[in-house]
Amino acid sequence: MQRQPGLLDLVVVPSSGDVAMEDVEDLRPSKRKIVYNEHKPMSEITSGLRCGIYHQGKLRVNRYNPFEAYVGSESIGDEIIIRGSSNMNRSFDGDIVAVELLPQDQWHDSKSFIADDDEDDNEDDVRLVPNSADDAPRNTNSTQSTVGSSAASVPSRPVGRVVGIIKRNWNSYCGSLEPMPMPAGSGGVAHALFVSKDRRIPKIRIQTRQLGNLLNKRIIVAVDSWDVMSRYPSGHYVRTIGDIGDKETETEVVLIENDINTRPFSTQVLACLPPLPWTLSPEDVANPNRQDLRHVRVFSVDPPGCRDIDDALHCTPLPNGNFEVGVHIADVTNFVHPGTPLDEEASQRATSVYLVGQRIDMLPKPLTEDVCSLRADVERLAFSVIWEMTPDADIISSRYTKSVIKSCAAMSYVEAQARMDDSRLADPLTVDLRNLNSLAKIMRNRRCERGALTLASAEVKFEIDSETHDPLDIGIYQIREANQMIEEFMLAANVSVAEKILQHYPLCSLLRRHPSPTKEMLEPLLRTASSVGLNLDVSSSKALAESLDNAKRDDPYFNKLIRILATRCMTQAVYFCSGDLSLSEYYHYGLASALYTHFTSPIRRYADVVVHRLLAAALDIAKLPPVFQDGPQLTGIADNLNYRHRNAQMASRASVELHTLIYFRTRPVDTEARIVKIKANGFIVFVPKFGIEGPIYLMAKGDKGADWVVDEVHQKVTKPGTNISYAVLQSVMIHMEVVEPQPHRPKLQLTLI
Repeated sequence: MQRQPGLLDLVVVPSSGDVAMEDVEDLRPSKRKIVYNEHKPMSEITSGLRCGIYHQGKLRVNRYNPFEAYVGSESIGDEIIIRGSSNMNRSFDGDIVAVELLPQDQWHDSKSFIADDDEDDNEDDVRLVPNSADDAPRNTNSTQSTVGSSAASVPSRPVGRVVGIIKRNWNSYCGSLEPMPMPAGSGGVAHALFVSKDRRIPKIRIQTRQLGNLLNKRIIVAVDSWDVMSRYPSGHYVRTIGDIGDKETETEVVLIENDINTRPFSTQVLACLPPLPWTLSPEDVANPNRQDLRHVRVFSVDPPGCRDIDDALHCTPLPNGNFEVGVHIADVTNFVHPGTPLDEEASQRATSVYLVGQRIDMLPKPLTEDVCSLRADVERLAFSVIWEMTPDADIISSRYTKSVIKSCAAMSYVEAQARMDDSRLADPLTVDLRNLNSLAKIMRNRRCERGALTLASAEVKFEIDSETHDPLDIGIYQIREANQMIEEFMLAANVSVAEKILQHYPLCSLLRRHPSPTKEMLEPLLRTASSVGLNLDVSSSKALAESLDNAKRDDPYFNKLIRILATRCMTQAVYFCSGDLSLSEYYHYGLASALYTHFTSPIRRYADVVVHRLLAAALDIAKLPPVFQDGPQLTGIADNLNYRHRNAQMASRASVELHTLIYFRTRPVDTEARIVKIKANGFIVFVPKFGIEGPIYLMAKGDKGADWVVDEVHQKVTKPGTNISYAVLQSVMIHMEVVEPQPHRPKLQLTLI
């Protein structure tokens, strides 16, 4: 047989028998066969959507199972499940797709398994139904069947298949090439498989002449096409990020994956900054629209080490027994003018991003840390909301003004709390803090009576080594009364400003809403609660808030766990333009507030910059910028704010996960965990000490579970013939260590002790 060197480039591993060959496709035309169905043409999709044969929606792939996805469909008012790669039919996470429902006899519900990390390329092995708030179907009204016992009676949910792509969501992806031995004398073009760090993305086939240089590197690959005869999409190499496992490289991956702009600010943007060093000018003080409040005892309370201080407060007793309370917010719009390169850049970035030990600013540092930051003992420009309040925290009057302030103290939450708690202290600043705190407690109680939810999240705090920037310690972030005090006045200022701007601009105000969760979304919470004998009323936010308050046990952590589970059932709060929705849709479910906006953090959120401009125009201090006359453009701004805000949250979480891996890589530990969800081959646990969640396997991979009886309805798992059983919210001891089941995919493994 004549040797054809060209064919050698198509296979990048030698067929010596020591390497599995199933992942390397045979690309010879005569050997290729059709793997997927052709997508329907747009004309057929359009008519199919019109007459209800097809259903349109965005495809969301389960983060823990790349062979299961969900398409939210308005036309049937439910979420359609897509199972298996042939039914997903070359669609990517985030694609807008056309879906055809399968016959109802195929709408069976499979058992709910936890997928193992090395199962993601073998669809026969993957048996996972979601176990995370971000990845669960938003309408979950099925109860899973049991293993080793009779199956529960379960309502079926719509199951479908993708018949066409309406809009692609192909991006560039971060990952690495599948490790393969280098074939002898492999010059020229090689075919290789790229594995994204995001498990939702299928492997991508690329051709490269530099295979040797790309192995063991994090690289970026873009998708070009996906042929019906190919198991994988085709793409091309874009660039190398760095060495796999290197912290800077992996942090850059987090930023790229979440579309975070880390480019330095351009010279055009920096040219918009005021001359530095900046000081207050006589014109600023003489401005008739700006009140001089430098004589007022103003102070700030923030997280430790905070340099971008947005907000400060004052609380002055009045002769009539009431208090004058002021919330003073950095006057960012005095320096960021509409339509300038600085404004355009801030509007695109939309938010500052907070990673572990790192901040990516929305605005250049001279503004965030100096000119706008309300630091102690320097004169700064502010936008103030000032109330007269009774000792019962009733607001008698409100006024809004641009101001000049001089903060007398920039305290951390710990410092402010220590002052309030120290009975020996009675200085004016400490008295102000105590007065604010007593008002805040009344305001908080009133909010809770109205139906505001006190939810909980497992926010993790790292102590970082100042030289190596590696994590030294990890634990749950402590919330103190001082935190809650500041939060209460920021919420009140946001509500006051929302009312003021909407009164003046009913059609173009930027507001924030929190849609009520559906009954289906709350189903997992209700099922868990009922399995531990808890009856939660979810008929309204007030009913749920009261139920959560009454969810008490001897166990000190029980209530927090229930609140964490409740948080995961909630929808996302979103920005919107008041002209786009009806008044009833403005409601903020979590805060039980008819109106809400963001005004109090303009250094780190562009939404607040927009709201400052609306408020200034409502007070006749400034003209309303032309963008507010353009409905579609305003809607576009709100959409970008939501997209960037969500990405910033995801990047923060991913940064925590990365530092968690770094921390535990050299520190395996035994600790207590709580079971939060029962699955057919194990359970999901939450580790209170570290704020970490992960799976525990009770059965080896491939074991169908004969040794255990799993009752997912009552959230319990039992070993027949023994007294061993595990139930939801139960405490268990676990071992935590970092392992690497697949090359370049380290994970934190939790095992039962």
